[in-house]
Amino acid sequence: MKKWVKWAAISSGALLALNVAGFFLVTPAWIDGRMNKVAVHEPYAISDAAAALHGSLRVADLHSDLLITARDPLKRYRRGHTDVPRLTEGGYRLQVFSAVTKTPNFVNYERNKADSDALTALFVAQRWPARTWSSLAERALYQAEKLERAATQSGGRLAIVRTRSDLESALAGQTLATILATEGAHPLEGDLANLDRLYASGYRVLGLQHFFDNELGGSLHGMSRGGLTEFGRQAIGAAEAKGMIIDVAHSSEASVRDTLGVAQRPLIVSHTGLRGHCPGPRNIPDELMVAIAEKGGLIGVGFWDAAVCETTPAAIAAAIAYAIGLVGVDHVALGSDFDGAVKTPFDASEIAALTEALMQAGLEEEAIRKVMGENQIRFFLEHLPET
Repeated sequence: MKKWVKWAAISSGALLALNVAGFFLVTPAWIDGRMNKVAVHEPYAISDAAAALHGSLRVADLHSDLLITARDPLKRYRRGHTDVPRLTEGGYRLQVFSAVTKTPNFVNYERNKADSDALTALFVAQRWPARTWSSLAERALYQAEKLERAATQSGGRLAIVRTRSDLESALAGQTLATILATEGAHPLEGDLANLDRLYASGYRVLGLQHFFDNELGGSLHGMSRGGLTEFGRQAIGAAEAKGMIIDVAHSSEASVRDTLGVAQRPLIVSHTGLRGHCPGPRNIPDELMVAIAEKGGLIGVGFWDAAVCETTPAAIAAAIAYAIGLVGVDHVALGSDFDGAVKTPFDASEIAALTEALMQAGLEEEAIRKVMGENQIRFFLEHLPET
């Protein structure tokens, strides 16, 4: 009996060790592959004309969530959508990386409470520092640290852009320029002192909301549908005083209207669709898009079905063409939402398929060049801090 108990204990311990190992070694990659899918497709046909045009573009994108994954940004992967090798292969010169810090359980586009957090277990599985398990501010700071380490180890392939001169320097060489953004401003944790910490760590874009209402105001997918709070107004003023750019991609309609009334600088909608083109709860009304553009803002068109209604290059091109007709070509950009728990028609290395689709949709070369990157580059050169 004693020998049986001994072997049972050994077997139980071994099983526990295997389960623990699986949790830390297998779970993050499994979740990543399950959440960040590329639609199954045959190789996209790229005409000689499209390949030649794409080769001359400076591609720039307003939104990727790569930093939440367990992937090393410098290594090429077969799962997910972005990493430096695939971005480089696709001709990217500028990528905004957004820090996701909290999502509610059973997240959806309609109504979410703020009283749950689906990400803590993932961060534990990915062996993030214990300080990140209970602090949204620390989660954002850690993602900035991850990108900083990658930049340091990249041998000049990757740089974090904090100022206009940083962007100019990166574009002058062969460096991929990256800008840090928050996916919602809840990492402020209701304290403007945390804005100083985020800024010091490199953040230059402040997204106001994500999938739930926060201290700044109502989310497009929250419970209240309310506008900005007094703290939200203070945070926008403090961020703009530093030269930060405000992103209303997940903000409620009331919050967007309030932000338009408060902000002194142009806004961005980093990843979205156009409701007049693709009706649904993910997209705010066209009238708000027009108002954002009229104040010099930029609209980043997404690559997934809830934004553009289908998972094809042609659907993205159609949404871009609609946006150009609505707000003008100088205010339309790419806002992929790569690695944002969405399925896209291609990964970053295959972005030439969108150039082909835009040509097939009848866009002129100048318009394609602007939307694929020049609008984004111009916007950041105009609105990033000078020093």
